[in-house]
Amino acid sequence: MCPLKGTPVTPPASPPLADRLDGLLFFPVTAFDAGGAFDPSGYQAHLEARLADGPAAVFAACGTGEFPALAPAEYEQCLRVAVAAVAGRVPVIGGTGYGTALAAEYARAAERAGADGLLALPPYSTDGGQDGLLRHYTELASATGLDVILYQRDQVVFTPDTVARLAAHPRIVGFKDGRGDLDLMLRIVSAVRGADADDFLFFNGMPTAETTQQAYRAIGVPLYSSAVFCFAPDLALAFHRALEKGDSATLATLTDVFFRPYVELRRLRPGYAVSLVKAATRAVGHPVGGVRAPLTEPDPAHLRTLLDLVARAREALG
Repeated sequence: MCPLKGTPVTPPASPPLADRLDGLLFFPVTAFDAGGAFDPSGYQAHLEARLADGPAAVFAACGTGEFPALAPAEYEQCLRVAVAAVAGRVPVIGGTGYGTALAAEYARAAERAGADGLLALPPYSTDGGQDGLLRHYTELASATGLDVILYQRDQVVFTPDTVARLAAHPRIVGFKDGRGDLDLMLRIVSAVRGADADDFLFFNGMPTAETTQQAYRAIGVPLYSSAVFCFAPDLALAFHRALEKGDSATLATLTDVFFRPYVELRRLRPGYAVSLVKAATRAVGHPVGGVRAPLTEPDPAHLRTLLDLVARAREALG
């Protein structure tokens, strides 16, 4: 049973977040019912099914989970369901974003729900330069007792110096890149290392991160999120195991047979990084509903193509 709305959740003491994120990271889709409202039971079922496959963490109500489409009350309920379903097995990270005041409200909601940390999406529609980013993320990290992971994506670009300065904050523990500029990312990793923040975490946050993770890992970015885990956990885990073992043959097979054509399919329409993932998750038996506007449902032919790619990849792996 989920905790009552408004009741603070006090999680048991656990090691620092930076010590607990080691493995494949699960970004669940958020379940909606036929009327478009948040569906706690559908969300719980999706979470429990994927938790059985052994992810290292659950990033709830983040990009794949349609964070921008969630009202504050829905967001807190979503985090409460996630915390209850996980039951302390792995960390639960909640998304947050928008301007500083609203981002802090979402952060406090995640803290009330019992989350372990925050993934801070960019402050949309504003540009205060690097000084503005420093102020925004410092104030956000000071708003709660939760650890914060910065997320570089969309219009927000951090300089290496800004990341190194933010890494000095005791509750800013990581940096996730969703832009794909490896030159910049290497310089950020180097700057943070030079600031003696040795336990700072780096994440590959590119859509379908599997296609770039070998390159990211080579520059010191070991962690990545997998949206494919939502609908084909066996393929996501096979790739992760091959990466850990240095199994270049399996990595090449999965890239050629599945991940490269999947990325080409995903690029056919805006929003497919979420809507196609959610449709595939629904197609394999999870009652997660559709996407909210401004996203739209994918072309049925594109969904069939994706499911065919999954079947071909499984056949190729034997």
